[in-house]
Amino acid sequence: MTREPLLITAAVVGAEVMREQTPYVPYTPEEIADECARCRAAGAAMVHVHGRLEDGTPTQDRETFGAILRGVRERCDALVQFSTGGAVWMSVAERIDAVSLRPDMATLTTGTVNFGDDVFMNSLPMIREIAHALGRVGVRPEIEVFDTGMVDTALKLLKEGLLDGPLHFDFVLGVPGAMGARRENLEFLVGMIPEGSTWSVAGVGRHELPLARVAIELGGHVRVGLEDNIYLSKGVLAKGSHELVEAVAGYAAELGRPLATPAQAAEMLRVPAEPWLV
Repeated sequence: MTREPLLITAAVVGAEVMREQTPYVPYTPEEIADECARCRAAGAAMVHVHGRLEDGTPTQDRETFGAILRGVRERCDALVQFSTGGAVWMSVAERIDAVSLRPDMATLTTGTVNFGDDVFMNSLPMIREIAHALGRVGVRPEIEVFDTGMVDTALKLLKEGLLDGPLHFDFVLGVPGAMGARRENLEFLVGMIPEGSTWSVAGVGRHELPLARVAIELGGHVRVGLEDNIYLSKGVLAKGSHELVEAVAGYAAELGRPLATPAQAAEMLRVPAEPWLV
């Protein structure tokens, strides 16, 4: 098994989980930044963020993301990754509103997928528009993959020159309507990506921690957090994404994988080691 440092990404807030489901999900930029700092202390080298209004409504506005980015930069040295997925009902213009702030990375979902009862729409023109927006400001994309065709689309954009390799993939498994959270599915996806690529896995719901362990064993990286899963164990709410990061850090220690620092993660992902300031 590889002893390459393990990159833990903490997805501290998404667009779906609300306080009715768990009181621990952060809403305001200050709450999000505080949780990011706790995740960094627990071993995460990168944080993945969405924006929320004070009542929990998802937002992708530049002001909110700017406040989050400043807050994280003030509190810790974690790499900051913005979501360009937003919420399923948002336009592309809304989804990319904040990328000009130049976070360390931003997500790029390379296909349309059923998302529970909804549809997360990403037509090829939409994907190209988001990729162009990231390229214009020099922000490295993380390719979000919910099914196999999304890998092929990313490779198509790489061939077209719209993306710059080597790529970093995040395999999101277990979303209702998308690819299931099974080890054989993860191994198949890993087999599809070019040599030299890096990858992580984000298991959804009860699959989050078991798949994290599989990823560590396979030499990949891990995303955990309340965006994808609110439970530390069956029926036990995690008191924040930091508790999920702590669990993964424990697996890494058990399996002999040191944790990547933000500087090591920046080198691995080919992002600037010195962050842009807002």
